[in-house]
Amino acid sequence: MSQVPNLPLTSIERQLKTHAILCTTGFLIFLPVGVLVPRYTRTRTNRWFPVHLVIQLCISAPVIFAGWALGHKSAGQLGLPHFTDPHQKTGLALLLLYILQLVLGLGIHWVKFRWFARRPPQNYVHAVLGLVILALAAYQVHYGLYTEWTFATGGLHVVPDSAKHAWLALVVMFWVLYGIGLAFLRLQFQQEKQMIRSDDGIPLGSGSTLENRA
Repeated sequence: MSQVPNLPLTSIERQLKTHAILCTTGFLIFLPVGVLVPRYTRTRTNRWFPVHLVIQLCISAPVIFAGWALGHKSAGQLGLPHFTDPHQKTGLALLLLYILQLVLGLGIHWVKFRWFARRPPQNYVHAVLGLVILALAAYQVHYGLYTEWTFATGGLHVVPDSAKHAWLALVVMFWVLYGIGLAFLRLQFQQEKQMIRSDDGIPLGSGSTLENRA
């Protein structure tokens, strides 16, 4: 279909645009910020977890669920079968992984495994799963911008370059900042060892600065 740049967006295009904005905001802005907060602050304060929790659950969840629901609704209105193309399948996978990550994170915080001398395996799973979600979300948004939009709308309007540039900037910014934040791992591990060896130290996972080592 030929593109008509001066024609206003149709109602379904506006709905899909809102879906894209919500999901991009939730997965590529809020969740990454929630990841970077503990990466940069956990060696300095024990208050990182409430901030991490509020961002990942109270702020991100409403945005992500609203965006996902709007995408699901739009597919139905367009007469598309659900969960058949890569974008829809990846969207469902992301939602399920996000819910699993929330449950895992809450479980790590409130269910303690005292028999582990160091950080429990589920903490590593939580950290790796979080990065997998963000990588998958980057792919999902890219697919939506470059492929799904044209497929779903017929290509009446093109995705503006500004949206594509914003996607690239958000992805690069997060991974660069996360990579830099890994410099704090050595100090984090040193603090953990000191706490383990200290007779007066607080046991692992019981409310200290090093609690919930994700």
